[in-house]
Amino acid sequence: MKRRTLDLMFSLGGVAIALLLAVAGLVLQANADFANDYVGRQLAEQNITFKALDKLTAEERQQPGLVENAGKPMITGKQAEVYANEFIGLHLKGTAGGKTYADMGEPQSALRAQIAEATKNGTDVTALQQQLAEVTAQRETLFKGETLRGLLLTTYGFSEFGVKAGQAALVAFLAALVMALLAAAGFVHAWRTPRTEAFAPVEAPERTPVA
Repeated sequence: MKRRTLDLMFSLGGVAIALLLAVAGLVLQANADFANDYVGRQLAEQNITFKALDKLTAEERQQPGLVENAGKPMITGKQAEVYANEFIGLHLKGTAGGKTYADMGEPQSALRAQIAEATKNGTDVTALQQQLAEVTAQRETLFKGETLRGLLLTTYGFSEFGVKAGQAALVAFLAALVMALLAAAGFVHAWRTPRTEAFAPVEAPERTPVA
């Protein structure tokens, strides 16, 4: 096989790979842009703004994300994570002694059972009803907080797919550039190589002298 033919074959293959990588990069970048734009629009519609720095409590000031984003509107996935974990999560820990919505179901059911039993016996249930009202209010607060926190963390997770897609797109573009440069170098080498030059010249076998 001629050396120029081999160079042209490898160079054309490099061009094809470069084109495929470039197309993959464009697709990945489009997905990254969609994720970022979608997350930004959805969060902007919620009109959530971080508390101003001078309004943060002492406990909130210990959260670096709240201090860094103080007074800013929440428009990015990373900000959604900060708000979910460092603001909502922080306050949920202070509600009902750190118990979750599911945890509060048991004491709520127990109080309802006690009220039902006391009512049958003719016992005053005012104190029990007050306790039930407090537990119910705490559980409703936990439900709303945990729901919002979960939605914000889901939004953050979706935004991270966009970040990863953007990183993959950059890698694909760089790889496409490298392949294009290698293909160009192959074309240059093929142009400089004589048409008649073989890839691996075969040396003629030595002739044994006839006695």
